[in-house]
Amino acid sequence: MHKYSEIEASIKEMNEQKPIYKPSAFWEKASDEIIFEIEKFGVENFKHLETPLGFFVPTYGIPANSFTHDIKEKLTDVLQKNNASPKQKKALSDFLDGYNHALSDYRVFEGSDNKDAKPYLHTFSESEYGKPKEHFEFDGKKYSRSSLNYILGLIMLKKHMKNKPFSTVMEIGGGFGSLGEVLKYSGIEGQKYIDIDIPPMSFISWKYLSSVYSEKDIKYFMDYIKVDKIEISELPKCTILNSWQIEKLQGKIDLFVNFISFQEMEPNIVINYLNNIKRLKPEWILLRNMREGKQIKKNVEDVGVEVAILKDDYIGMIKDEYNLVESNVNPFGYKTVDGFHSELLLFKRK
Repeated sequence: MHKYSEIEASIKEMNEQKPIYKPSAFWEKASDEIIFEIEKFGVENFKHLETPLGFFVPTYGIPANSFTHDIKEKLTDVLQKNNASPKQKKALSDFLDGYNHALSDYRVFEGSDNKDAKPYLHTFSESEYGKPKEHFEFDGKKYSRSSLNYILGLIMLKKHMKNKPFSTVMEIGGGFGSLGEVLKYSGIEGQKYIDIDIPPMSFISWKYLSSVYSEKDIKYFMDYIKVDKIEISELPKCTILNSWQIEKLQGKIDLFVNFISFQEMEPNIVINYLNNIKRLKPEWILLRNMREGKQIKKNVEDVGVEVAILKDDYIGMIKDEYNLVESNVNPFGYKTVDGFHSELLLFKRK
């Protein structure tokens, strides 16, 4: 018996679906751990919990920077024992806490965005729902790594749009809903955001975005359990669906987005999703994934995928209908210290 009836209903329905709509090898164990943690500590605390921080609440500081709290404590002690100056202590703190990296991304945002063109990005400030462990404030507005990742991707997209803003955006694997929150403040007329995910992620993003959108402007998967078709044109500003409900969607979208989560799935799962996306005929497809692919799962206890999807695989999956118009690591993506490339890929419909 689950604490949240919505999770109970999701899992019950998921058990009746095809394997491609259930958690991948990468997510199977993590999904159970996330459910355990949010039911024990409350979904209102999800941005502070260990498993979410390791899987879908990205940080600039610990744990994403590969340091640990123990190492931070020891380095801080070294400075203390050597009578370090306040400036030296702050320099170490800003590095380990991720402030320097966050500021770097924010500076790219400030220097690259056309503030006169939609979607407006400079009006956004992130919600504190979920009690974020990491939040940075710049020019009076709050950001996480998740929101800045999306903002940088949208800036890259804006360069190619020539002032023709999209309105209907669909995402698969939207984490806790950052993109939906950014779009809420975008100034786009008729804006719609559709997020499709596996439980409990869909539940968490619904709870998060319910703190951002009014009750009349957001719907959840339970509103569509008994229907055969979901008309996109009739959806509210924000809709959160479970993975298998993608087959019910009818109509057209303008932009499809996937940041990070495709790399955590097996190829057959991604191909099925992309076939459904092509059916909805978006003008643009924006992906962010590791160029070299995710780590391979070698043992039962490992976190990883069974088959890694590489950059050329994504291109091959949609080349029949889409052209690659830009691939970008710097400045909008990220190169890790050990040489891996978190790369943005932008495709336009032929």
